[in-house]
Amino acid sequence: MPEYQNEPFLPFALPDITEAEVEAVAETVRSGWLTTGPNAAAFEKEMAAFLEGDDELQCIAVNSATAGLHLAVEALGVGPGDEVLVPAWTFTSTAEVVRYMGARPVLVDVDPVTLNIDFADAERRVSEKTVAIMPVHFAGLPVDGHALADFASRHRLKVIEDAAHAFPVRSAGAYVGNSSSDAVVFSFYATKTITTGEGGMVMVKDADLAARMRTMRLHGISRDVFNRYQSKTPSWRYEVVAPGFKYNLPDTAAAVGRVQLSRAVEMRDKRRSIAQRYTRALADLPIELPQWHEEPEAHAWHLFVTRIDDDGAGMHRDQFIERMSEQGIGTSVHFIPLHLHPYWNEYCAEGQEELPVATAQFERTVSLPAFSSMTDEQVERVIAAVRTVLS
Repeated sequence: MPEYQNEPFLPFALPDITEAEVEAVAETVRSGWLTTGPNAAAFEKEMAAFLEGDDELQCIAVNSATAGLHLAVEALGVGPGDEVLVPAWTFTSTAEVVRYMGARPVLVDVDPVTLNIDFADAERRVSEKTVAIMPVHFAGLPVDGHALADFASRHRLKVIEDAAHAFPVRSAGAYVGNSSSDAVVFSFYATKTITTGEGGMVMVKDADLAARMRTMRLHGISRDVFNRYQSKTPSWRYEVVAPGFKYNLPDTAAAVGRVQLSRAVEMRDKRRSIAQRYTRALADLPIELPQWHEEPEAHAWHLFVTRIDDDGAGMHRDQFIERMSEQGIGTSVHFIPLHLHPYWNEYCAEGQEELPVATAQFERTVSLPAFSSMTDEQVERVIAAVRTVLS
């Protein structure tokens, strides 16, 4: 029988929730304000302060990172006939929001080491139709901010950063989220570095863009519910100025987010500690580990992505996942590159044979559990399981 037989199965990821988050939700429910209200407004201000933003930085709370990305491409005027550079190594939402607007995502290969967007490959995919680039900070390792800004400037492109994995982390001397990009979008999904269950945040510095996103966030109405009802003399009158969406973040979720934000550095440091323990304990095995970064703010360590050496390990990645499960350990794969999915393969078929890095690396990658609520004993269980499977 496996050694873990008396231990519960360890899932790949779990949220890090304390009594403080529970109490924050309870207080919000007792307040009677469940939809977007004072907690959401405070969450936005506290996020801007955390990112060390000045008065120019505006944060817009939304109900998912996908919603935030959609608001960004809409506000920037991306539309039919336009092309947007998107890394093939990402979740489908990065590309699908481009299709929402009738534009075409152009898939770009990734760097073989970082798995972030390859600017050299992006260079040869730019056309007269290209209007924007949407880099992804994969696993919590930020894209080089200087290289991104230079690339966008040379080609006169708008920049929307998919920073779903990258909080809190710095690039080019500033927090991701407080850059020169047109928009940066965080995810607060249940497994992300901080969570609201479902949720996200858009960071922008252009007041007009922010105003458009706030309007489109709630049905294209010119005034938020919170703004209409917070005064002593509530005004029922509003105007619909565009066919908007239903993307607002409720106060119950924002209450959780505010507590999580106060714990963000603590949780990042715990993930970093787990990554360091894995790096030291697994270095002698036939498995490629992510690059270690000595600077604490250089990597958010949302994911600990390894790569299986088929020859050295004597097994394929999928066999490794099965055997880890037999040891009571959950793992995952991040990501299935977009061009390997039926829709994107058909829609973006042209040039997909020219994505060799994403295609090859997909067959090797597997993510180990690395969530901040892991106990020391659970970390040791993962290490022991990996060593058993690969021995």
